Formats: sequence, C-alpha cells, structure tokens
Amino acid sequence: MLYSFLISLVDQFTALNVFRYLTFRTGLSVISSMVIVFVIGESFIKFIHFHKITGPIREDGPIDHIIKKVGTPTMGGILILIGILFGTLLWADLRNFYIWILLFVATSFGLLGAIDDYLKIKYNNSRGISSKMKIIWQVILSLLAVILLLKFGNNDHLKNLYFPFFKNFTLHLGLFFIPFTIFIIVGSSNAVNLTDGLDGLATVPIILVALSFTLICYVVGNTVFSDYLQIPYIPDVGETSIFCGSIVGSCLGFLWFNAPPAKIFMGDTGSLSLGGSLGAVGIISKHEIVLGIVGGLFVLETVSVIIQVISFKLTGKRVFMMAPLHHHFEKKGWAESTIVIRFWIISIILALIGLATLKLR
Repeated sequence: MLYSFLISLVDQFTALNVFRYLTFRTGLSVISSMVIVFVIGESFIKFIHFHKITGPIREDGPIDHIIKKVGTPTMGGILILIGILFGTLLWADLRNFYIWILLFVATSFGLLGAIDDYLKIKYNNSRGISSKMKIIWQVILSLLAVILLLKFGNNDHLKNLYFPFFKNFTLHLGLFFIPFTIFIIVGSSNAVNLTDGLDGLATVPIILVALSFTLICYVVGNTVFSDYLQIPYIPDVGETSIFCGSIVGSCLGFLWFNAPPAKIFMGDTGSLSLGGSLGAVGIISKHEIVLGIVGGLFVLETVSVIIQVISFKLTGKRVFMMAPLHHHFEKKGWAESTIVIRFWIISIILALIGLATLKLR
C-alpha cells in the first residue's frame, strides 16, 4: 500500500529507490508491526479485561497453573493479526499473489480460532468448537488455499518435495501434493495450538521459525543466493519475507505483554492463525521438511499428545503424567519459567540446525 505509493514517486525523488530493496522493506515490516502492537496493546488488554473476555483454564491441569492463570484475558491473537496485517499491507508489493494467499490463511484461521475462543468464553468451558468440526473447517480452508496456490502460484517446483542435506534428492508429489499441503497447514496450525499452554512458551518459537523463514524466503526468491546454496529458485517468493517479518514484529510486540506472568493469552485466535501461516510459508518456499526441523518443538509437543492418546487407548496407561509435554514437566514440579526458558533454548538450537541445512548439502 505505502510501498506502491512511494515507488510511484521514485522519478521525482530518487532517494525513494531504497524502498525497492526487499531487505529494507522487511526490516520496516518488523518495526511497523511491532510498534503498532506496542501502541495499541495496553488499551486492547484493558478493553478485553473490562469486558471479561477471559478463557477458562483446563480443569485437569496442574493446580498451581489453574490458580495463577484464571481470569487472564484471552484472544490476544487479534492483536497479533492486526500487527501482521499492518506490517504486510504497508510494505509488501500487493501485486504478489503469494502475499494474498498467506493473508487469506492468516485471517481465515484467525477467524476460526476467534469463534473457538468465543464459544469457550460464552459457555465457560475449554471445549469450544468440537475437535472434529475444527479439523473439518481447517481442511476446508487449507483446500481453498491450495486451490489458490495451484491457480496463481503454479511453477516448476510447486509439486516437488525437497530434502535437506541432499543436492538432488527430490520427490515429485503429483496429485498427492493436495493432501500433503493440507496436512502441513492443518498440522502446523494444531501443533502451535497445542504448544500454546504456558506464558510465552509458543511466542518465542514462533518468532524463531518466522525469523528463519524470513531468511529462507529471501534466498529462495533471489537467483544469486539460491544458485550459490543450490536450492530451487522460485520467482516472487522473496516478497513473502515481508509477511514473515510482520509475524516476527507482531510476536515481539505481543511477547512484551505475554511474557511471564502473562497479561494476555493469544488464544486459538493467534495460535491457529500463526501455525497455519507458518505451514503455508513452508509450502510456498518449498522447505516443508526444514519447517519440521526449525519448528521441531511444535512437532515434539504434538507427538507427545499422539503417543499419550495411542498408549491410553491400547493399554489404558499414560506415557506422560499429562500431555502436551510441557504439562508433563509441570506435573513433575518444574517451575513454569524453567520449562519455558528450556523450551526456548531447544527452539534456538533447532532453528540453527534448520538454517544449517541451507548450506550443508
């Protein structure tokens, strides 16, 4: 929006050429989204608190967890979405179809999460939309995103699956591309949702994943760097760095209010939206497996739930004291800050490993 206006004035003011640089605009998207969240954050929290928009806490959770978090405002994901939309619409080239696909995923999954949060608040329980119905809607929204991607983002690499650490190991997905893409988006959305259980626990890993893909999208969309790193060059994908940058900025701003002890939770409004968006970014940049590495903490939390459910149904016994995994450590007596910081450290290590795959081939 502002980018297009400034570029139209380049002939009169040559200094505005700086806005043609993707790195410069990405930096501006980080700053802009962070600042808008900072500016409206306090007022937003007061509004949410005044209207008693507080989500119920799981009754089967740790007692200390229930006592400390009851009454904390939720639906902070609205704040994050405002930041993402502000930073992206301001500095991205809105002629880029990838930007609109990502905005569609972010807003549609955010709306689904908002409805889920609303039902939890209205009926004062932690159920919200039924799991089955939530998955159905996630699949429908993901399918729409895939259709848009196939129609407007079709390229030679779209249906290929690339494997990190290998130069020429590629799997052509063919018709399997559609269910695979849906699985990635839905899986990412729910994985982030499961991880969002402690103050700041999901926010920092989201920042790290988004930051990693800010770089990945930039090099994928740059002929020089993609050739040097021997990764597929995909035209126009570099612009999605601005979207990733806006996630980084929005979550940094939100972390100011979400850091322990949290003044507000992102709720499903934020977790479903951010998870789905990161999944879509991984698909567009053709680094789906790297997404699984960089976002390994989300994978670990999801796997812990799957193991718990399978074990209980088959044997009647639980592997963990409570799932997802962070609740297991809470039950063992770990302090919340200890769990959060150690999980952040794991996320940093995984992000570094994921980025290393760009060179080690």
